[in-house]
Amino acid sequence: MSKLEKETTEIAQDRDPGNFSGRKPSELRKVIISSWIGNTIEFYDFLVYGLAAALVFNTIFFPNISALAGTLAAFATFGVGFIARPLGGAFFGHYGDTLGRKKALVITLLGMGAATMLVGILPTYQQVGIMAPILLVLLRFMQGFVVGGEWGGAMLYVVESASPSRRGLAGALPQTGGFSGQLLATGMFALVTMLNREQLLSWGWRIPFLFSGVLVAVGLYMRIHLEETPVFEKLKKKEKIEKSGLQVVQKSPVFRVVKKGWKKLLTIMVLRFAESVPFFLATVFAVSYATEQLGVSNGMMLSVVMLTCVIAFPAHALFGYISDKIGRRPVYIFGALFAAAFVFPFFYLVESGSFALLMLAYFLFINVGHNSINAVQPAFFTEMFGPSVRYSGASIGAQLGAIVAGGFTPFIAKWLTAVDGDQWYYLAFYVMIVSLLSASAAFLTSETINKNIYGSKIHR
Repeated sequence: MSKLEKETTEIAQDRDPGNFSGRKPSELRKVIISSWIGNTIEFYDFLVYGLAAALVFNTIFFPNISALAGTLAAFATFGVGFIARPLGGAFFGHYGDTLGRKKALVITLLGMGAATMLVGILPTYQQVGIMAPILLVLLRFMQGFVVGGEWGGAMLYVVESASPSRRGLAGALPQTGGFSGQLLATGMFALVTMLNREQLLSWGWRIPFLFSGVLVAVGLYMRIHLEETPVFEKLKKKEKIEKSGLQVVQKSPVFRVVKKGWKKLLTIMVLRFAESVPFFLATVFAVSYATEQLGVSNGMMLSVVMLTCVIAFPAHALFGYISDKIGRRPVYIFGALFAAAFVFPFFYLVESGSFALLMLAYFLFINVGHNSINAVQPAFFTEMFGPSVRYSGASIGAQLGAIVAGGFTPFIAKWLTAVDGDQWYYLAFYVMIVSLLSASAAFLTSETINKNIYGSKIHR
């Protein structure tokens, strides 16, 4: 039997080539570390920009308006990145589904690093006038655009490289990059804010942005030396056989996934509520509330958040492992229901001001509720789509969810707390409602754990 005939028989039987049981452990480790670095850079860039917007951007890029207007303008540039994400998800999704996962991920990693480092060398308003904030907005858009293609591609690269019985665990490990990014961003700004105000505004603020280049260099070295995923290799073989039989060429992956998979895209958007909204509540609003209204010291809250980030690593591994045993849906439903049920107890514990009770609150709300959801997303979202549209589907769905669940949350939170004199009750009800919506979406979604990710019948 010729090689082409063998491949044709293999694809016709819709089985994994060579009874695929996963990459070699050493190769899979490289894939996981590479994706983890990409996820770390994504969140590091996101948080560094947010910290800089809060601390210095209003002064160095928007100095000729009031302090409040300058801060709002700085945060507006922050939001531009969210708008660009779905566009990047569609662009790199098409690229990754047609030309290769690896090629797309090399470009997104380079793009993220370039955009962040360029922010670090931008001239200020004092040096070039109005061009400074314009360039800042353009770079923030570029940053969001390439990030839109990074998460979906990096996660599916891991899931497509793992054995069927370990996809949940393999996908959960690089998801901890969000917490690595938070630790790094917080640590870098803790260092530069030790400088005096003049040094911080002149050159100190640039250091965290330039440091991104170190992470990119390590990640790029690893990605260049990775092989393409087995799933994409089989997809290319299938397309070659179809062309040899003069079959009709399919339309673009983005067109197909929007036309036939729009319900899945909406599902992913709703699923992201229970992950993004509680995370914002705990890491942004609750920290501000505890320090400004309850009198909890900044040092205590910083210690609580940092310890929570450290615990996230074993927590993700645990929930990823559990999802490989009982399925993605039960773990996701558990996490969403837990977030809904625990949001009020979370605040009551925070109001105690006790370090032990604060740690208990964050451990349960983030390391149990949020981490159980976050750990499952890579495998769950990846397994929803067929291989020819997977990069597009996972990226577009996740990034649309990032706008709705992430980008709008700070404004909704500010409005809800202002209604009741900066209290948290309405915001807690909001978290409860959106978490229940996510639990409902997970309940109505089909289980994906046993899906053959080489040959789904959807979108063909």
